[in-house]
Formats: sequence, C-alpha cells, structure tokens
Amino acid sequence: MDKALDQAIEFLTSPSVTPPTSEAVVEALLQAETTAKRTKLSHGYSQLIGNWRLGFITGTKRSRQRAGVILGSGRFLPKWIKINLSYSPSESSQDQGTVQNAVQFGPIQIVLTGPTKFYPKTNILAFDFTQIRISLSRITLYQGYIKGGQDRETRFYEQPLKEQAFFTYFLVENRCIAARGRGGGLAVWTK
Repeated sequence: MDKALDQAIEFLTSPSVTPPTSEAVVEALLQAETTAKRTKLSHGYSQLIGNWRLGFITGTKRSRQRAGVILGSGRFLPKWIKINLSYSPSESSQDQGTVQNAVQFGPIQIVLTGPTKFYPKTNILAFDFTQIRISLSRITLYQGYIKGGQDRETRFYEQPLKEQAFFTYFLVENRCIAARGRGGGLAVWTK
C-alpha cells in the first residue's frame, strides 16, 4: 500500500496521527485503482461483509470539454460525523445481501437499508436504498419504505446494472476498503 494511503488509514483509525495531504491520498487511490485494473484483481462479497466507517471522499466536477469526470481534491470527514456502511450476506446467494448506511449527527440517526448484488468479475457492488429509519436518542421517529422502495426492492435483482447505483471496489483489505462510485467519486472506509 502507498505510504500516503497507509498514513490516511492510520489517521482514520487512531486519534494521534497526522493526516497526509488530500492530494497525496487521491493520487494513492488512483494508483491503487490503476494497479487493480492492470492486475485484474478480483474480490468476493464475503470480503466486504462487516461494518465500515466512511473517512475520505472526493467529489467530482463535470468538465465542459468532453473529457468526462474530473475528481475534486478530496477531504477527510470530520470525526464528529459518523457515517457507517454495513454489508450483510443473504442466506440464498453468496453474491447478494443487504446494505445499511447509517448517518449520525449527535442524537439524530438516519439509517438507509436495501438490497445488494456483487459482480465478482468486475468487483462491482450494485445497491439500492429502499427503506429508512429516523431515530432521536434511540427512539424511532419513523421507519418505512422510501417512496417506491417496496416496488424497487421487489425488482432489484431483475434490473440491469446500468439502472442501479453501484461502487466499483479496487482496494479491499482487512482494515480498509476503497471504491469509485457510479458518479466517478472515490471513497475510503475503515474498520
């Protein structure tokens, strides 16, 4: 693993480490992505199972030229914002399961859940958030399907990938995962 990326993981998982520059992390992520493509590195859905905390993201800018998506500089999320991504397996298939994305601001927690499908040849994990739960200090204020969620959940496994949200994972290790989203941005999660 690149030194800047290793330092970023240390910063995200321990309180006293100084972070590398965002530019160095973005460069390290791009290098890791290139290496994964070149070596045709393949991962399994079982490697993603567990709880991961979002720690670093890049935005994207649409280029006025036809060059496509340009990455923003990237940023570490403040430690007081807790965004956790959890994957759990399905009993019926080794490449299917459930995703849960929990965002917590003080006593308020918003949790989105839905189905997932992993494509091992391309390391793509398709997902859809179909249900929501909003809580205040562990008291559930609302829980139910997001508009059209029940129908989307029923049809999820029949939909082609081009109609779904997805992450393409290019770095999967015991202590971190990194992916490019459908919109072109990069993200790093840690255990």
